[in-house]
Amino acid sequence: MAADEREILTYENFGTAVQELAQQVVDDGYEPDLILSIARGGLGLGMGLGYALDVKNLSAVNVEFYTGIDERLDVPIMLPPTPAAVDLAGLKVLIADDVADTGRTLEIVRDFCADHVAEARVAVIYEKPWTVVRPDYVWRHTEAWIDFPWSAAPPLVRRNRAGSATAG
Repeated sequence: MAADEREILTYENFGTAVQELAQQVVDDGYEPDLILSIARGGLGLGMGLGYALDVKNLSAVNVEFYTGIDERLDVPIMLPPTPAAVDLAGLKVLIADDVADTGRTLEIVRDFCADHVAEARVAVIYEKPWTVVRPDYVWRHTEAWIDFPWSAAPPLVRRNRAGSATAG
C-alpha cells in the first residue's frame, strides 16, 4: 500500500462493523456488564455495541494522545473524569475504540481497568500490525491512515485551549 493511500470508513460500513464486531462477541460467549468507550473515537462504537449486545451500562474515558495526522503526545494521558473504581468492581468490561494503532491508548485504559474488573476485553474497528495491544475483537486490519466519517471533514469551529470557539 502506497504511503498516501488511506482506508476510508463510511457510515454504512461503520454500521456493518458494529454488527460484525457484536457478532464476534456473541460467538465468543462473552457477556459484558459494561461497555467502556474511549473518547472520542470509541464513543460511536460503544453506543452501537451497547444496542447490539443489549448492554445499557455504558461509560466513557477520555484519553488524549493524537494531536493530528501521525502526530501524538509522548505518552497518552487519561483525562478526568474517569469512572470510579468502585463502579467497575467485579464487572466484565468491553473496552471500545476506533483503532488500535500504537495501542498505547488501549494499554493505559486496559491497565486502568485491570486492578478493578473481573475481566476486560477490547473491541476495535481497525487494528494495525504494530499495536502493542492485541484486541480481542477486530473488524478489519490495515496499515493505512484511516479516514473515519466523523473526523474526515474539518471542524465547523476551531476551539482554542480556553474553550472558546472561532468560526471557520
